[in-house]
Amino acid sequence: MSATVTMTTPNPAADDVRRRGLRRMRTLAVGLLLFAAVVYALTLGQDGFLGFVNAGAEASMVGAIADWFAVTALFKHPLGIPIPHTALVPKRKDALGQGLQEFFGENFLQESIIRDRVAAATISRRLGEWLSDPGNARRVVDEVSEVAGVALSKVRDEHISDLVESVLVPRFREEPIAPLLGTFVVEAVRDDLHHGVVDLALEELHRWLVHNPDTFTEVLSERAPWWAPPRLNDAVTTRIHTEAVRWIADIRDDPRHHAREALDSMLGQLGQDLLFDPDTQARAEAMKNRLLDHPQFAATGISLWNALRKALVGALRDPSGELRTRAEAELVGFAERLVAEEELRRRFDGLAADAAVFFVERYGAELTTVITHTIERWDGREAADRIELHVGRDLQFIRINGTIVGGLVGVLIHAVTVVV
Repeated sequence: MSATVTMTTPNPAADDVRRRGLRRMRTLAVGLLLFAAVVYALTLGQDGFLGFVNAGAEASMVGAIADWFAVTALFKHPLGIPIPHTALVPKRKDALGQGLQEFFGENFLQESIIRDRVAAATISRRLGEWLSDPGNARRVVDEVSEVAGVALSKVRDEHISDLVESVLVPRFREEPIAPLLGTFVVEAVRDDLHHGVVDLALEELHRWLVHNPDTFTEVLSERAPWWAPPRLNDAVTTRIHTEAVRWIADIRDDPRHHAREALDSMLGQLGQDLLFDPDTQARAEAMKNRLLDHPQFAATGISLWNALRKALVGALRDPSGELRTRAEAELVGFAERLVAEEELRRRFDGLAADAAVFFVERYGAELTTVITHTIERWDGREAADRIELHVGRDLQFIRINGTIVGGLVGVLIHAVTVVV
């Protein structure tokens, strides 16, 4: 069973105001009762008009005392006497909490009610109008950039190392790489996606050969026979360089060059082998495992992360940088569209409603259970005092109204009695 806890007082000043108001209303209700008692005593045994006054005062006392009993019985035993069905709040606070939980769930956490309230709130229009102001958009970007920068700075190298070694590497080992690579190669060849990469590689290779003939000839000369005359070596390497430049240029400029077709055929066959040939699949898996076993694999992952993090943090911390400037412009542009396009607002509000409904359906029970669990842990006497402090002032009107209405009913009954 949960231990009883002391209720907190979030705003003592407000409680002081409530306490003074409750005291004033109690004084007024008691004053009316005493006034009715005095009038009753002074008019006791009188006839005529004073008889009506006496009957009204008598009924006022009855109404005042009855309503005092009803109001007091909610929070304590009247006059300290343990009369049955009194002190209801201290005794039945758990049932009260359960009732409040059910009431809240049945009347506030229904899908139709949530969707109606989200629609009535016009979230998209308000958000669009607010973000249309560049100053507000800048505030959002600044806050998000600050939070993102702090979050990135909290990620340490050991976190990335643990992620790579404990999560990624085991997952990569379990997942066969050959079908994935084979599908990618087949799709790339079918859709000619590799041609752009080939063109880029040929262009860069041709440029390098043109601008680095000496390096090319030096590499070939180092592999020439020791007995070959230097002049012959120079002539051969120069000729090879010239032919290499011409051959690369021909392949670059001719989309239907036989070398390109041979590359396409080779890639197509490689994709099919990765998908269906067991030997090729085994070699791909062995290559994958060698790569994963290499000690530099985790270090490379950390290096890539550090480079990415450094670039992101630098961009996020630069108020006039391209990233934040572009983010502000995109945010303002989206907000202007949100204000101008009704269909976009409808979709946005629909997503907001769906998110709210999902949250309530998934976590609504836990949310309402907080009411029951909290009230169950309260001390009964203190809970009654706190509830009375918040609603007791208004309940004193029941006593006041009982005094007044009781007096009027008493006068009416006396008048009927006289007439009869």
